[in-house]
Amino acid sequence: QVRLEESGGGSEQAGGSLRLSCAASGLTSSRSCMAWFRQPPGAEREGVARSDPFGSTTYADSVKGRFTISRDNAKNTLYLQMNSLRPGDTAMYYCAAGYVVGYSDSCATWPPSRFAFWGQGTQVTVSS
Repeated sequence: QVRLEESGGGSEQAGGSLRLSCAASGLTSSRSCMAWFRQPPGAEREGVARSDPFGSTTYADSVKGRFTISRDNAKNTLYLQMNSLRPGDTAMYYCAAGYVVGYSDSCATWPPSRFAFWGQGTQVTVSS
């Protein structure tokens, strides 16, 4: 059974930094696309960043240059380093994962439904 558990959320002032972690159990992360999504208050869920098992990463335009996604497959852990935080980054942040089916399976274009496993989320609140 796969379980994803996020941690590291909290309250921060604009311009500050937070680092989120997602500990995965029961998952073969070396064969998985892993990603961060977020859902702001009263808004739809949106993708933030993705990391495929082949070394590629993708980011939403709104976080490029400020957020960095990384992974440690040996520890089965995904990270999101968030710098230069803005009030607009306030959201519940979710970790998600799914298995790729081959070397041509780029998770950069996956719809959220391709991510079979989801965590419970961690809240990030940024004040101005």
